[in-house]
Amino acid sequence: MPKPDRFACRPPALPSPWATDARVALMEEARAFARDVVLPIADELDPQKAEMPRSLIEAMAEKGWFGITIPAEHGGMGLGVFEYCLVSEELARSWLSVGSILARGQGLGTQTLDEDRRKELLARSAKGRWIGSISLSEPAAGSDLAGVQTRALRDGDDWVLTGTKRWAGFAQAADFIEVLARTRDPEPGEPRSAGLEPFLVVKEPGTFPDGITGRVIDKVGYHGFLTFELELEGVRVPESDRLTGLYGDEGADADSGGFAAVQRGLNIARVHTAARAVGVARAAVEDCQLYLQEREQFGHPIGHFQALRFALADMAADVSQARAFWRQVAHLLDQGEPAESESAMVKLVATEMAVRVTNQAMQLHGGNGYTTERRVERYWRDARLTTIFEGTSEIQRRIISDRMLPKP
Repeated sequence: MPKPDRFACRPPALPSPWATDARVALMEEARAFARDVVLPIADELDPQKAEMPRSLIEAMAEKGWFGITIPAEHGGMGLGVFEYCLVSEELARSWLSVGSILARGQGLGTQTLDEDRRKELLARSAKGRWIGSISLSEPAAGSDLAGVQTRALRDGDDWVLTGTKRWAGFAQAADFIEVLARTRDPEPGEPRSAGLEPFLVVKEPGTFPDGITGRVIDKVGYHGFLTFELELEGVRVPESDRLTGLYGDEGADADSGGFAAVQRGLNIARVHTAARAVGVARAAVEDCQLYLQEREQFGHPIGHFQALRFALADMAADVSQARAFWRQVAHLLDQGEPAESESAMVKLVATEMAVRVTNQAMQLHGGNGYTTERRVERYWRDARLTTIFEGTSEIQRRIISDRMLPKP
Protein backbone atom coordinates (compact mmCIF):
# COMPACT_ATOMS: atom_id res chain seq x y z
CA MET A 1 0.00 0.00 0.00
CA PRO A 2 1.56 3.37 -0.98
CA LYS A 3 2.46 5.77 1.82
CA PRO A 4 -0.22 8.47 2.02
CA ASP A 5 0.67 12.01 1.04
CA ARG A 6 0.33 14.12 4.14
CA PHE A 7 0.43 17.24 2.05
CA ALA A 8 -2.82 16.15 0.41
CA CYS A 9 -4.66 17.68 3.38
CA ARG A 10 -4.32 21.21 2.13
CA PRO A 11 -4.98 24.29 4.26
CA PRO A 12 -7.50 26.86 3.03
CA ALA A 13 -6.45 28.93 0.04
CA LEU A 14 -4.99 32.36 0.63
CA PRO A 15 -8.07 34.57 1.17
CA SER A 16 -8.73 38.12 0.08
CA PRO A 17 -7.86 40.87 0.82
CA TRP A 18 -4.36 39.40 0.95
CA ALA A 19 -4.57 37.10 -2.07
CA THR A 20 -2.62 38.12 -5.13
CA ASP A 21 -1.48 35.95 -7.99
CA ALA A 22 2.12 36.51 -6.96
CA ARG A 23 1.51 35.52 -3.35
CA VAL A 24 -0.43 32.41 -4.28
CA ALA A 25 2.34 31.36 -6.67
CA LEU A 26 4.98 31.97 -4.00
CA MET A 27 3.02 29.93 -1.44
CA GLU A 28 2.54 27.05 -3.87
CA GLU A 29 6.22 27.09 -4.79
CA ALA A 30 7.28 26.98 -1.13
CA ARG A 31 4.75 24.23 -0.37
CA ALA A 32 6.03 22.04 -3.19
CA PHE A 33 9.64 22.64 -2.11
CA ALA A 34 8.78 21.72 1.49
CA ARG A 35 7.07 18.51 0.37
CA ASP A 36 9.52 17.32 -2.26
CA VAL A 37 12.86 18.58 -0.95
CA VAL A 38 12.71 19.44 2.75
CA LEU A 39 10.53 16.64 4.16
CA PRO A 40 12.69 13.70 2.98
CA ILE A 41 15.80 15.40 4.36
CA ALA A 42 14.09 16.13 7.67
CA ASP A 43 12.89 12.54 8.01
CA GLU A 44 16.44 11.29 7.49
CA LEU A 45 18.49 13.82 9.45
CA ASP A 46 16.30 14.94 12.36
CA PRO A 47 16.55 11.56 14.17
CA GLN A 48 20.32 11.87 13.85
CA LYS A 49 20.32 15.41 15.26
CA ALA A 50 22.27 16.25 12.13
CA GLU A 51 22.75 19.54 10.34
CA MET A 52 20.83 20.38 7.19
CA PRO A 53 23.07 19.90 4.13
CA ARG A 54 24.60 22.88 2.43
CA SER A 55 22.92 21.76 -0.78
CA LEU A 56 19.52 22.47 0.82
CA ILE A 57 20.57 25.98 1.79
CA GLU A 58 21.91 26.56 -1.72
CA ALA A 59 18.62 25.36 -3.23
CA MET A 60 16.75 27.89 -1.08
CA ALA A 61 19.23 30.58 -2.09
CA GLU A 62 18.61 29.86 -5.77
CA LYS A 63 14.94 30.67 -5.20
CA GLY A 64 15.90 34.02 -3.70
CA TRP A 65 14.30 33.32 -0.34
CA PHE A 66 17.20 34.68 1.73
CA GLY A 67 16.44 38.05 0.19
CA ILE A 68 12.66 38.16 0.41
CA THR A 69 12.66 41.41 2.40
CA ILE A 70 15.80 42.92 0.84
CA PRO A 71 15.07 45.74 -1.64
CA ALA A 72 15.30 44.83 -5.31
CA GLU A 73 17.99 47.47 -5.83
CA HIS A 74 20.28 45.31 -3.71
CA GLY A 75 19.39 42.06 -5.44
CA GLY A 76 16.53 41.01 -3.18
CA MET A 77 12.91 40.22 -3.94
CA GLY A 78 11.73 43.53 -2.49
CA LEU A 79 8.76 41.94 -0.73
CA GLY A 80 7.35 42.31 2.74
CA VAL A 81 6.94 40.62 6.09
CA PHE A 82 3.82 38.90 4.77
CA GLU A 83 5.68 37.04 2.01
CA TYR A 84 8.60 36.27 4.32
CA CYS A 85 6.27 34.61 6.82
CA LEU A 86 4.25 32.96 4.07
CA VAL A 87 7.32 31.05 2.86
CA SER A 88 8.48 30.34 6.42
CA GLU A 89 5.18 28.72 7.40
CA GLU A 90 5.36 26.37 4.44
CA LEU A 91 8.97 25.39 5.14
CA ALA A 92 8.38 24.96 8.88
CA ARG A 93 5.55 22.59 8.06
CA SER A 94 8.26 20.11 7.01
CA TRP A 95 11.10 21.12 9.36
CA LEU A 96 11.10 24.03 11.78
CA SER A 97 14.80 24.73 11.38
CA VAL A 98 14.42 25.23 7.62
CA GLY A 99 11.71 27.80 8.22
CA SER A 100 14.10 29.44 10.67
CA ILE A 101 17.24 29.55 8.54
CA LEU A 102 15.61 32.19 6.32
CA ALA A 103 16.01 34.69 9.17
CA ARG A 104 19.79 34.29 8.94
CA GLY A 105 19.61 36.16 5.63
CA GLN A 106 17.19 39.07 5.04
CA GLY A 107 19.99 41.61 5.51
CA LEU A 108 21.19 40.30 8.87
CA GLY A 109 24.70 41.45 9.65
CA THR A 110 24.78 44.16 7.00
CA GLN A 111 24.33 47.32 9.13
CA THR A 112 27.99 48.32 8.95
CA LEU A 113 29.20 51.88 9.36
CA ASP A 114 30.64 51.91 5.84
CA GLU A 115 27.91 52.45 3.22
CA ASP A 116 29.74 50.69 0.38
CA ARG A 117 30.39 47.63 2.53
CA ARG A 118 26.76 47.64 3.59
CA LYS A 119 25.64 47.49 -0.04
CA GLU A 120 28.08 44.68 -0.78
CA LEU A 121 26.86 42.62 2.16
CA LEU A 122 23.20 43.24 1.28
CA ALA A 123 23.82 41.84 -2.17
CA ARG A 124 25.52 38.79 -0.69
CA SER A 125 22.72 38.33 1.83
CA ALA A 126 20.10 38.44 -0.92
CA LYS A 127 21.94 35.64 -2.75
CA GLY A 128 22.24 33.45 0.35
CA ARG A 129 25.99 34.00 0.50
CA TRP A 130 25.96 35.94 3.76
CA ILE A 131 24.14 33.75 6.28
CA GLY A 132 24.81 34.46 9.91
CA SER A 133 24.42 33.53 13.53
CA ILE A 134 23.10 35.88 16.22
CA SER A 135 24.90 35.73 19.56
CA LEU A 136 23.02 37.95 21.99
CA SER A 137 22.21 35.83 25.06
CA GLU A 138 24.59 34.75 27.80
CA PRO A 139 24.36 32.20 30.63
CA ALA A 140 23.00 34.97 32.90
CA ALA A 141 21.37 37.21 30.28
CA GLY A 142 18.51 35.97 28.11
CA SER A 143 15.23 37.84 28.21
CA ASP A 144 17.08 40.66 29.97
CA LEU A 145 19.56 41.64 27.26
CA ALA A 146 20.55 44.70 29.26
CA GLY A 147 22.35 42.25 31.54
CA VAL A 148 24.90 41.31 28.85
CA GLN A 149 28.44 41.32 30.28
CA THR A 150 30.59 40.33 27.29
CA ARG A 151 33.11 43.15 26.93
CA ALA A 152 34.32 45.03 23.87
CA LEU A 153 37.44 47.10 24.60
CA ARG A 154 38.95 49.53 22.10
CA ASP A 155 42.51 48.74 21.03
CA GLY A 156 43.71 51.08 18.29
CA ASP A 157 41.58 50.52 15.19
CA ASP A 158 40.14 47.29 16.61
CA TRP A 159 37.75 46.15 19.30
CA VAL A 160 38.67 43.16 21.48
CA LEU A 161 35.76 40.96 22.60
CA THR A 162 35.86 38.74 25.70
CA GLY A 163 33.02 36.84 27.36
CA THR A 164 30.65 33.89 27.19
CA LYS A 165 27.65 33.72 24.86
CA ARG A 166 24.89 31.10 24.80
CA TRP A 167 22.26 29.91 22.32
CA ALA A 168 24.25 30.82 19.22
CA GLY A 169 22.48 28.74 16.60
CA PHE A 170 24.25 27.95 13.32
CA ALA A 171 27.40 29.60 14.71
CA GLN A 172 29.96 27.22 13.21
CA ALA A 173 28.37 26.89 9.77
CA ALA A 174 27.70 30.63 9.41
CA ASP A 175 29.57 33.24 7.40
CA PHE A 176 29.56 35.56 10.41
CA ILE A 177 28.48 35.85 14.03
CA GLU A 178 26.73 38.99 15.23
CA VAL A 179 27.86 39.46 18.82
CA LEU A 180 26.26 41.81 21.32
CA ALA A 181 28.87 43.24 23.69
CA ARG A 182 29.25 46.04 26.22
CA THR A 183 31.63 48.86 25.30
CA ARG A 184 31.14 50.68 28.61
CA ASP A 185 29.08 50.64 31.77
CA PRO A 186 26.00 52.88 31.94
CA GLU A 187 26.40 56.31 33.50
CA PRO A 188 24.10 57.30 36.39
CA GLY A 189 20.67 58.10 34.99
CA GLU A 190 21.25 56.19 31.74
CA PRO A 191 19.23 53.09 30.81
CA ARG A 192 20.89 49.77 31.60
CA SER A 193 21.22 49.15 27.87
CA ALA A 194 23.61 52.06 27.42
CA GLY A 195 26.95 50.88 26.06
CA LEU A 196 25.63 47.77 24.34
CA GLU A 197 26.63 47.47 20.69
CA PRO A 198 26.58 44.69 18.08
CA PHE A 199 29.80 43.57 16.40
CA LEU A 200 30.35 41.56 13.24
CA VAL A 201 32.73 38.62 13.64
CA VAL A 202 33.54 37.51 10.10
CA LYS A 203 34.61 33.87 9.68
CA GLU A 204 34.93 30.96 7.30
CA PRO A 205 31.89 28.66 7.25
CA GLY A 206 32.52 25.45 9.16
CA THR A 207 35.12 26.96 11.49
CA PHE A 208 35.47 29.30 14.43
CA PRO A 209 37.86 32.26 14.17
CA ASP A 210 40.84 32.81 16.45
CA GLY A 211 39.72 33.47 19.99
CA ILE A 212 36.36 31.63 19.78
CA THR A 213 35.71 28.09 20.97
CA GLY A 214 32.28 26.49 20.80
CA ARG A 215 30.53 23.79 22.81
CA VAL A 216 27.48 22.16 21.22
CA ILE A 217 24.32 22.39 23.33
CA ASP A 218 22.38 19.11 23.16
CA LYS A 219 18.81 20.24 22.44
CA VAL A 220 15.62 18.24 22.79
CA GLY A 221 14.52 19.28 19.31
CA TYR A 222 15.04 22.03 16.74
CA HIS A 223 17.59 19.94 14.93
CA GLY A 224 18.91 20.84 11.50
CA PHE A 225 21.61 23.15 12.76
CA LEU A 226 23.81 23.06 15.83
CA THR A 227 23.47 25.50 18.72
CA PHE A 228 26.53 26.58 20.68
CA GLU A 229 27.80 28.11 23.86
CA LEU A 230 30.70 30.29 22.79
CA GLU A 231 33.80 31.36 24.70
CA LEU A 232 35.31 34.57 23.36
CA GLU A 233 38.84 35.36 24.46
CA GLY A 234 40.51 38.33 22.84
CA VAL A 235 38.50 38.21 19.59
CA ARG A 236 39.61 41.14 17.43
CA VAL A 237 37.03 43.01 15.38
CA PRO A 238 37.94 46.02 13.23
CA GLU A 239 36.08 49.27 13.78
CA SER A 240 34.60 48.87 10.30
CA ASP A 241 32.76 45.77 11.54
CA ARG A 242 31.02 47.52 14.40
CA LEU A 243 27.34 47.54 13.52
CA THR A 244 24.78 50.27 13.93
CA GLY A 245 21.75 49.78 16.14
CA LEU A 246 20.86 49.60 19.80
CA TYR A 247 19.76 46.72 21.96
CA GLY A 248 18.03 47.40 25.24
CA ASP A 249 15.20 46.84 27.66
CA GLU A 250 11.68 46.15 26.45
CA GLY A 251 10.72 49.37 28.19
CA ALA A 252 13.30 51.55 26.46
CA ASP A 253 12.21 54.69 24.66
CA ALA A 254 10.72 53.42 21.41
CA ASP A 255 10.87 56.95 19.94
CA SER A 256 14.66 56.80 19.69
CA GLY A 257 15.82 56.05 16.16
CA GLY A 258 18.15 53.17 16.97
CA PHE A 259 15.78 51.39 19.27
CA ALA A 260 12.85 51.93 16.92
CA ALA A 261 14.73 50.06 14.18
CA VAL A 262 15.60 47.22 16.54
CA GLN A 263 12.05 47.14 17.89
CA ARG A 264 10.73 46.67 14.37
CA GLY A 265 13.18 43.79 13.94
CA LEU A 266 11.91 42.20 17.13
CA ASN A 267 8.31 42.59 15.99
CA ILE A 268 9.10 40.93 12.67
CA ALA A 269 10.86 38.10 14.50
CA ARG A 270 7.79 37.52 16.66
CA VAL A 271 5.44 37.33 13.68
CA HIS A 272 7.95 35.06 11.93
CA THR A 273 7.90 32.78 14.99
CA ALA A 274 4.11 32.75 14.93
CA ALA A 275 4.12 31.69 11.28
CA ARG A 276 6.64 28.94 11.97
CA ALA A 277 4.54 27.70 14.89
CA VAL A 278 1.50 27.58 12.62
CA GLY A 279 3.49 25.53 10.11
CA VAL A 280 4.46 22.97 12.75
CA ALA A 281 0.93 22.76 14.16
CA ARG A 282 -0.50 22.43 10.66
CA ALA A 283 1.75 19.45 10.05
CA ALA A 284 0.34 17.79 13.16
CA VAL A 285 -3.24 18.39 12.01
CA GLU A 286 -2.58 17.04 8.53
CA ASP A 287 -0.90 13.91 9.88
CA CYS A 288 -3.79 13.32 12.28
CA GLN A 289 -6.33 13.80 9.51
CA LEU A 290 -4.82 10.86 7.67
CA TYR A 291 -4.00 8.75 10.73
CA LEU A 292 -7.62 8.81 11.91
CA GLN A 293 -8.56 7.24 8.57
CA GLU A 294 -5.69 4.73 8.51
CA ARG A 295 -5.86 3.37 12.05
CA GLU A 296 -8.64 0.86 12.68
CA GLN A 297 -10.00 -0.34 16.00
CA PHE A 298 -13.16 -2.29 16.75
CA GLY A 299 -13.68 -2.91 13.05
CA HIS A 300 -13.60 0.64 11.69
CA PRO A 301 -11.28 3.67 11.41
CA ILE A 302 -10.82 5.53 14.68
CA GLY A 303 -11.93 8.64 12.84
CA HIS A 304 -15.46 7.32 13.28
CA PHE A 305 -15.28 8.09 17.00
CA GLN A 306 -16.94 11.43 17.64
CA ALA A 307 -14.52 12.39 20.43
CA LEU A 308 -11.55 12.06 18.10
CA ARG A 309 -13.31 13.83 15.25
CA PHE A 310 -14.15 16.77 17.50
CA ALA A 311 -10.59 16.93 18.82
CA LEU A 312 -9.31 17.17 15.24
CA ALA A 313 -11.88 19.87 14.48
CA ASP A 314 -10.70 21.94 17.45
CA MET A 315 -7.08 21.54 16.35
CA ALA A 316 -7.85 22.68 12.81
CA ALA A 317 -9.83 25.68 14.06
CA ASP A 318 -6.97 26.73 16.35
CA VAL A 319 -4.46 26.56 13.51
CA SER A 320 -6.67 28.55 11.17
CA GLN A 321 -7.25 31.22 13.81
CA ALA A 322 -3.52 31.64 14.45
CA ARG A 323 -2.77 31.74 10.72
CA ALA A 324 -5.30 34.52 10.18
CA PHE A 325 -3.79 36.43 13.10
CA TRP A 326 -0.19 36.31 11.88
CA ARG A 327 -1.32 37.39 8.42
CA GLN A 328 -3.15 40.36 9.91
CA VAL A 329 -0.13 41.47 11.97
CA ALA A 330 2.29 40.95 9.07
CA HIS A 331 0.04 43.16 6.96
CA LEU A 332 0.12 45.86 9.67
CA LEU A 333 3.93 45.79 9.73
CA ASP A 334 4.07 46.03 5.95
CA GLN A 335 1.83 49.09 6.18
CA GLY A 336 4.36 50.73 8.49
CA GLU A 337 2.39 50.27 11.69
CA PRO A 338 4.50 49.59 14.81
CA ALA A 339 2.14 46.79 15.93
CA GLU A 340 4.17 46.14 19.08
CA SER A 341 1.31 44.71 21.14
CA GLU A 342 -0.10 42.81 18.18
CA SER A 343 3.28 41.20 17.43
CA ALA A 344 3.61 40.06 21.03
CA MET A 345 0.02 38.82 21.03
CA VAL A 346 0.35 36.74 17.87
CA LYS A 347 3.63 35.24 19.06
CA LEU A 348 1.96 34.30 22.35
CA VAL A 349 -1.24 32.95 20.81
CA ALA A 350 0.34 30.99 17.93
CA THR A 351 3.12 29.34 19.90
CA GLU A 352 0.95 28.29 22.82
CA MET A 353 -1.51 26.94 20.25
CA ALA A 354 1.25 24.91 18.58
CA VAL A 355 2.12 23.22 21.88
CA ARG A 356 -1.53 22.33 22.53
CA VAL A 357 -2.16 21.06 19.03
CA THR A 358 0.99 18.94 18.74
CA ASN A 359 0.36 17.50 22.20
CA GLN A 360 -3.17 16.55 21.16
CA ALA A 361 -1.78 15.07 17.94
CA MET A 362 0.42 12.72 19.95
CA GLN A 363 -2.63 11.71 21.96
CA LEU A 364 -4.65 10.96 18.82
CA HIS A 365 -1.81 8.77 17.59
CA GLY A 366 -1.95 6.77 20.82
CA GLY A 367 1.08 4.57 21.46
CA ASN A 368 2.31 5.18 17.92
CA GLY A 369 2.63 8.86 18.73
CA TYR A 370 5.12 8.10 21.47
CA THR A 371 7.60 6.57 19.05
CA THR A 372 10.12 7.96 16.62
CA GLU A 373 8.36 6.01 13.85
CA ARG A 374 5.91 8.87 13.36
CA ARG A 375 6.68 12.51 12.65
CA VAL A 376 4.27 13.75 15.27
CA GLU A 377 6.85 13.51 18.06
CA ARG A 378 9.13 15.81 16.06
CA TYR A 379 6.35 18.35 15.72
CA TRP A 380 5.80 18.30 19.49
CA ARG A 381 9.50 18.73 20.28
CA ASP A 382 9.84 21.63 17.87
CA ALA A 383 6.59 23.33 18.87
CA ARG A 384 7.66 23.32 22.51
CA LEU A 385 10.59 25.58 21.71
CA THR A 386 8.49 28.22 19.96
CA THR A 387 7.07 29.38 23.30
CA ILE A 388 10.63 30.01 24.52
CA PHE A 389 12.80 31.52 21.80
CA GLU A 390 12.37 35.04 20.41
CA GLY A 391 11.02 35.99 23.85
CA THR A 392 9.20 33.57 26.15
CA SER A 393 5.44 33.57 26.55
CA GLU A 394 5.95 35.35 29.86
CA ILE A 395 7.91 38.13 28.13
CA GLN A 396 5.13 38.51 25.56
CA ARG A 397 2.58 38.83 28.36
CA ARG A 398 4.75 41.48 29.96
CA ILE A 399 4.97 43.46 26.71
CA ILE A 400 1.20 43.31 26.23
CA SER A 401 0.28 44.18 29.81
CA ASP A 402 2.86 47.00 30.02
CA ARG A 403 1.07 48.67 27.12
CA MET A 404 -2.30 48.24 28.80
CA LEU A 405 -1.52 49.18 32.41
CA PRO A 406 0.87 51.50 34.28
CA LYS A 407 4.11 49.72 35.09
CA PRO A 408 4.47 48.68 38.74
